[in-house]
Amino acid sequence: MKERINVKNMVSNKGNTIANQFTIRTHKGRYFQSYNSIIAFIDNNDRVFLDEYYWDYSRTTGKYRNQFLGEYKNETEKKIKSKEYKLINLN
Repeated sequence: MKERINVKNMVSNKGNTIANQFTIRTHKGRYFQSYNSIIAFIDNNDRVFLDEYYWDYSRTTGKYRNQFLGEYKNETEKKIKSKEYKLINLN
């Protein structure tokens, strides 16, 4: 059976489609992709994995990563430090 993948452009607070910012849903969980790089992955058990290099690549990436995770950067940094979020190579 072929895996079903659902890719959607992210949407701004004003309801506009954002180019180059995507959420991807697979049987494994949800991904956030910025341009050609996977930034974050939330598995089906709600564990969060961030790409060790790209998770904080730019202001734009950060804005949409925050939207994807539903939190601000300082909260993400605390969760990385406490090891609640794992930094791994997603690319």
